[in-house]
Amino acid sequence: MADDRRTAQALLEQQGRTYAQEAGIRLADRPGPLYQLLVLATLLSTRIRAGVAVAAARELFACGYRTPQAMEAASWQARVDALGRGHYRRYDERTATMLGTGARLCLDRWHGDLRRLHREAGGSPAALRRLLTEFPGIGPTGADIFLREAQSVWPDVRPYADRRALAGAGLLGLPADPRGLGGLVDGADFGRLASALVRVALDEDSAREVKRAAAR
Repeated sequence: MADDRRTAQALLEQQGRTYAQEAGIRLADRPGPLYQLLVLATLLSTRIRAGVAVAAARELFACGYRTPQAMEAASWQARVDALGRGHYRRYDERTATMLGTGARLCLDRWHGDLRRLHREAGGSPAALRRLLTEFPGIGPTGADIFLREAQSVWPDVRPYADRRALAGAGLLGLPADPRGLGGLVDGADFGRLASALVRVALDEDSAREVKRAAAR
């Protein structure tokens, strides 16, 4: 267990930056940041590099599309152009449509406040996943991305580790279940740990670097 904790600490030191942080989202249990996380999860759900999705999210937010009201009010072409500036070109037109439709759903169903979705689900990850997948562009993978990051501000969701995070844990020889991983770090750090494990799953070279750091 001590070795696992050292590995987890080395992982946090090397890769412990969440995708929300990369996208410039100051995640908090408030309507704006939660909606921005939904946008990011939508962009990360397509078959495109994570760095491109993050850059596209930053571009959308720089244009002021940080709330469902602003996203819906933007023209379809304005959303396409913002995605293009973020180099999100392969899926830009379809995604621009989904973002507009999703913004309207957020306003109609949840009054622009995803805390209402959280309350309706009663903190149940299964119920949260089901409700999240009602948004266009958010399938099971997108719901996992959202919850993996949202657990930092929704403690009742912790510890949440999806298949990709657990694959990263396997590469590092860490416990292959959320509860086991949860015992390695403070609760507030688990969201960072889950994101870091995903990065390891996407880049096996980083697993070797983390192991070397933990062994020092």
